[in-house]
Amino acid sequence: MKDPSISEIRADALFVSSLQRTDEPSTGQVRQAVATAMRQHGGWGCIGLVAQEYGEHPELAGVRMRWALRLTAGAFGEPGEPAPAAAGCHQPHAA
Repeated sequence: MKDPSISEIRADALFVSSLQRTDEPSTGQVRQAVATAMRQHGGWGCIGLVAQEYGEHPELAGVRMRWALRLTAGAFGEPGEPAPAAAGCHQPHAA
């Protein structure tokens, strides 16, 4: 079994956080929720809680995980998403 990536751990942390999809959280709220869940449970603890939810509520867990992946990608500038601080910044052209 491979170690989870930081992107996967962040998504798991958001998944187990108290934020809800209906909250329409800001980038700052997503980052804070991830940090809080990581402090409370640790990376492996978040992974374990996600596994438990998939076992108990598989029909809901997939929807929540897609939401968590999308929001963490946007909040942390992960693959396919620009980093919030870098959005709108210009990259210098090579001469």
